[in-house]
Amino acid sequence: MLAFMTIPMQAPAKGRRHYRTIWISDLHLGTRGCQAEALTQFLKQHSCDHLYLVGDIIDGWRLRKSAYWPQSHVNVIRRILTLAKRGTEVTYVIGNHDEFLRSYDAASYGNIHLTNEAQHLTASGRRLLVIHGDQFDAVVRCHRWLALLGDAAYEILLVLNRWYNAMRRRLGYGYWSLSAYLKQKVKRAVSYIGEFEQALARECRQRGFDGVVCGHIHHPEIRDMNGVGYLNCGDWVESCSALVEEADGSIRVIRWLPEYENNAAWNAHAECENEPV
Repeated sequence: MLAFMTIPMQAPAKGRRHYRTIWISDLHLGTRGCQAEALTQFLKQHSCDHLYLVGDIIDGWRLRKSAYWPQSHVNVIRRILTLAKRGTEVTYVIGNHDEFLRSYDAASYGNIHLTNEAQHLTASGRRLLVIHGDQFDAVVRCHRWLALLGDAAYEILLVLNRWYNAMRRRLGYGYWSLSAYLKQKVKRAVSYIGEFEQALARECRQRGFDGVVCGHIHHPEIRDMNGVGYLNCGDWVESCSALVEEADGSIRVIRWLPEYENNAAWNAHAECENEPV
């Protein structure tokens, strides 16, 4: 059995927690949808030996259209730099929204390393490919105009989602994601996610990896795909999720939404549907 497992999505815990490794992806700093405050609190209350930033950390697509960089986004960068200064090895794996950094592949600045892909060896001896995943998205690779159109539509969904969930909070209900619902219910979107996962698993199998850690599709998950571990970090726009490696090499996905910490409806929802793999 693979030493990868999913556990109930968690509301915030009290006190600092240390992990061997933390993976986060799709922060989309520079957009209004980024949950920067929640991310800063997460980074303050968790430490690790190795932090992987698995792509789409800074949203260059959005920043080219309009300049949006509030103090909360500055705080995220400062927190990451603080972790690096205190000894955490930070690996920045470049994604499609921060593709302007592609030319800096293999560059290092102290404890911060930029790369297009990375390899991670878990404490239990499993080799993982760490990659954003846009390379396996046919829409991004072959139809850039369609990817840009989809990005604009997603931004509209996020605005609607914020309004809707603000009302749900006032009524005492937990978080509900409109875009995640559509991804799960629309047949073509479900097929797209499945093809993306299969393509990554196939790449790992061909290259002799035990699993892949990725982001890109904003859907946190850990799954066994015919002997290959598929581990998706999720995002910090909606799911506010991360992958963490314990000292024994086991990996789990956790979710961090401080605003729902004392919300009974959220805590009930946080008892997730995922089972160990």
